[in-house]
Amino acid sequence: MLERLQKIIARAGIASRRHAEQLILSGQVLVNGKVVTELGSKADPEKDKIEAAGRTIKGSDRRVVYMLMHKPAEVVSSLADPEGRKNLRNLLRGFPERVYPVGNLEYSATGLVFLTNDGDLAAKMLKQWDQLEQVYHVKIKGMLTLTDLERLGKEIGIKMQTLRQPDASRGHVANYWYEVRTKGAKLEKLRHLMFREHHPVEKVMRVGLGPLTVEGIPRGRYRLLDEGEAEELKTGKAAERKKRKRA
Repeated sequence: MLERLQKIIARAGIASRRHAEQLILSGQVLVNGKVVTELGSKADPEKDKIEAAGRTIKGSDRRVVYMLMHKPAEVVSSLADPEGRKNLRNLLRGFPERVYPVGNLEYSATGLVFLTNDGDLAAKMLKQWDQLEQVYHVKIKGMLTLTDLERLGKEIGIKMQTLRQPDASRGHVANYWYEVRTKGAKLEKLRHLMFREHHPVEKVMRVGLGPLTVEGIPRGRYRLLDEGEAEELKTGKAAERKKRKRA
């Protein structure tokens, strides 16, 4: 079946769709030995020999991967870093497939990062990113009252509630953990808000991204979604079931 070249390249895990377009325009894509530089060009991955950035795409041999990773702090949530800092590639050593992170997680934060070589799903998730619920556990300096939680939550459009404190059994807790539910990129706004309120954020951990959860994944490790989980993620059924459960 004929498909756009940038879609084939992205699905093969060689590059994102945007980067795939740059590869086409720069003459780094060949179809059956001929350079293709026109965006919108199509090919059949099962019949045509497609090469991109020196790599040959074999449609029938490609393994589609959906991965959940528990990122440690001080790791860049990309596959490379111009400053030479540790990145996700360091945590993927030995993994045979090339996967890409969808979205971003702060350098200092820990928690869930979703990676895949399914370019279609990645593009869909990024397009709907502002509607995708993200759940964080946030440790701040000091303690907030219920009135504070409601007031601050309304100010930047998030939901905040107190978590059971990990250190509560050892006595008085000076700095508290809170669950933050938000949509879109509001983490930086939360940091500024907490600093203004004299309750600066000390630690951040993303525990949920849409229907995905970091639960059960040790820090610095990853797990692959099985076929059923992957299908639910693509169709949105997992999110629907999660909403019903919470209701």
